Amino acid sequence: MVIESPGAAFVGISGWRYAPWRGAFYPVELPQREELAFASRSLPSIEINGSFYSLQRPELYASWYAATPADFVFSVKGPRYITHRLRLKEVQIPLANFLASGVLALREKLGPILWQFPPQLPYKPERFEAFFEMLPRDTRQAVILAREHDKRLDGRVWLDVKENRPLRHAIEIRHPSFVDPDFIARLRRHGLALVVADTAKRWPLLEDLTADFVYMRLHGDIELYASGYDDKALDFWALRIDRWRRGGQVEDARLASSEAAGPASRRDVFCYFDNDIKVRAPYDAARLAQRLGLRTSLDAKGYFPVPEGVTLSKRKRAKSSEEG
Repeated sequence: MVIESPGAAFVGISGWRYAPWRGAFYPVELPQREELAFASRSLPSIEINGSFYSLQRPELYASWYAATPADFVFSVKGPRYITHRLRLKEVQIPLANFLASGVLALREKLGPILWQFPPQLPYKPERFEAFFEMLPRDTRQAVILAREHDKRLDGRVWLDVKENRPLRHAIEIRHPSFVDPDFIARLRRHGLALVVADTAKRWPLLEDLTADFVYMRLHGDIELYASGYDDKALDFWALRIDRWRRGGQVEDARLASSEAAGPASRRDVFCYFDNDIKVRAPYDAARLAQRLGLRTSLDAKGYFPVPEGVTLSKRKRAKSSEEG
């Protein structure tokens, strides 16, 4: 009998450029331009959240691709213009603009695309169904849709896709009306992952399995965006991830639907810590990654040494030395 290996696991951070992290997670002498190189050699995945606030440019995505290791994976947050401002109304051209803006330049390092919806947006089946049908399931479909971009993107488009690859999408909800079996069934029909979001009990935390992967966002279990995860909490999530990677479900899962997920021998898991305010995210991510046997450069003493290939600023190093 052949026993399949568990699905892949990617544990990382939501974003990498935060002022409080400088001199804490990042060495004081590290140039800002080297922060992504440092973070991507310390943890195996990062969620890009700048794309949530505005369309990024192709050269930025290309530079992020070049700055990271070969086995690194990005997740990308879809624009709030689609989810929060338009609230899924007439979004085909904005979706085309996003797909044309350079996200595909991440090539094989492109992981799931995250779509986060605001707490004020309730579940509206027809509107979500139309959006779900619109989402491209591979890069070839993405290019076809991206060609419908408007003139604002002329001269700043990247559609040079050489190889067709699957695209994954994850849906993060915050309105209680989504705790609905119909919503779960709809996600399963479309193969979209429901985000397991720990938000200090502010918004629904659901663990229904709806796709061939699981997407997790840990925003803080006591204080939103701030509190860290202690050893007991990290052990709790590590056990769940291990079970999900092996295709199963935990017995105490918090569910919106009584219908079990379809059979699966394995699932990939993407987990991002978004408790960044007090510089907890990279350390919590590393400690969870270590529990799962994943790559991390966290030193046994509890800090991240400068990874190989990352250059420190000589000028700042000298200044730091003078300050003692």
